[in-house]
Order: sequence, then C-alpha cells, then structure tokens
Amino acid sequence: MATRRDLKKDVTYVTNQLFAECMFFNSFIPDIDKTKTDNLMSNILNIQDEFITRISHTEPGSVKVFYKTLRSDFDQEIGKITKEMNELNSKKD
Repeated sequence: MATRRDLKKDVTYVTNQLFAECMFFNSFIPDIDKTKTDNLMSNILNIQDEFITRISHTEPGSVKVFYKTLRSDFDQEIGKITKEMNELNSKKD
C-alpha cells in the first residue's frame, strides 16, 4: 500500500497536469471560452484541496475501504474534468 505522502504526490501531479493543460488552452487557443477554462481551473484546485485533506484525515474503521472509496471518488472527479476539457476543446475543431 502506498504511503500518504505518495498519494498526496500523485494527487498533486495529476491535478497540476490538468491545470497546466487548462492554462495552455487559455493562453494559446484563440476563441476559447475563458470563463469556462477559469471555472475548470478553479474546480481542479478545489479537487486537489479536497483530496489532499481527505488523505490527511483518514476516517477510523476500515482503512482499506476508506482508500478504495477515495481512489474511486478521485477517478470520478478527474473523469468529469477531462470530459469537460474534451468538450471545450472539441467545440473549436
């Protein structure tokens, strides 16, 4: 099982990559909706804060279930963000 430190690093890495891609969209793609990308970047930062906090404060009880749920929730949130980014990018083709 990964350590908390490794999990936090993984969450930070994934969210930073998504944030950087949104910054790229904002900076280099003309005619993109800047408010939508700004909202996406805000959501990405909120997701990062939420999951880092959840990792830091493990709920008592079954630790395996807690981390399994955390992983599932994180995957769902990242899936939503990537779907929104793809929709944003596909409108410009």
